Amino acid sequence: MLGFVNLFKPAGPSSTQFGARLRRVYRDPAGKLAIGHVGTLDPQAAGVLPIALGRATRLIPLITDRRKRYVCTLVLGRATTTGDATGETLVERDVPPDVDARLDAALPSFIGAVQQIPPMFSAVKSGGRRLYDLARAGTTVERKPRTITIYAIAVLGRDANVVRLRIACSEGTYVRTLCEDLAAACGTVGHMGALLREASGPFVLSEALTYDEVERDPGGALISPERVIPIPTVVLDARLATDFRAGRLVPLAEPPPDKHVFVRDSSRVLVGVGETVGALLAPRKVFV
Repeated sequence: MLGFVNLFKPAGPSSTQFGARLRRVYRDPAGKLAIGHVGTLDPQAAGVLPIALGRATRLIPLITDRRKRYVCTLVLGRATTTGDATGETLVERDVPPDVDARLDAALPSFIGAVQQIPPMFSAVKSGGRRLYDLARAGTTVERKPRTITIYAIAVLGRDANVVRLRIACSEGTYVRTLCEDLAAACGTVGHMGALLREASGPFVLSEALTYDEVERDPGGALISPERVIPIPTVVLDARLATDFRAGRLVPLAEPPPDKHVFVRDSSRVLVGVGETVGALLAPRKVFV
């Protein structure tokens, strides 16, 4: 098994649950099929959930485009324990009548590389434990800020105290924390309501499949690595492919400018990923 699935995850189930379901779809009752997430989603979030299957899990580090795009709702006037709609109310405050002007004025300061402190309800570890486990036990610990990048924030509309936003950001951005910070910049408190991921790197919502669609056509749902990772493909003849599989350097008549390349044999079987070293190709990941 070697490929990716661009799955649409509805709100409710966890990312891990869908990984287990895909093992059943691809006939792996023993649970040995390797599953790798190219970016998980919280249970309450919906949208693009890219999953690597089998040997494709070894290719995840080669996916260089890790940008994300979300549509979310920012609920003004109420802060929660989790920063999203699943938490209990911490505090409520009035929303300024000029909130639209305040939000427009604040948005430019959030664009670019910014420091963000991960929320307590997150999968970040502290002392070997997940922050959300500590938070559920009533413990709060100091968290170090992380550098993230916000590429764009667009206001899609506002209905009373609920603002719809589209956010393009780097991997590791916590949208709920961004919502809290935006509310503070508007002179009130807030939390993230709904969250929809529209894109995760090369995986986009318009091409995502529901679980039922994947179940009906598992083979058709598989995405080849070449569609996900923008590196060239080199085809080797039988002798050179054998050398590559054995871990030996192989010569290239016309070395590509890229550092990494996919390698296929003369039967077009994907045998691995190589690294160019001058006019030679060094095996880095061998599949068959």
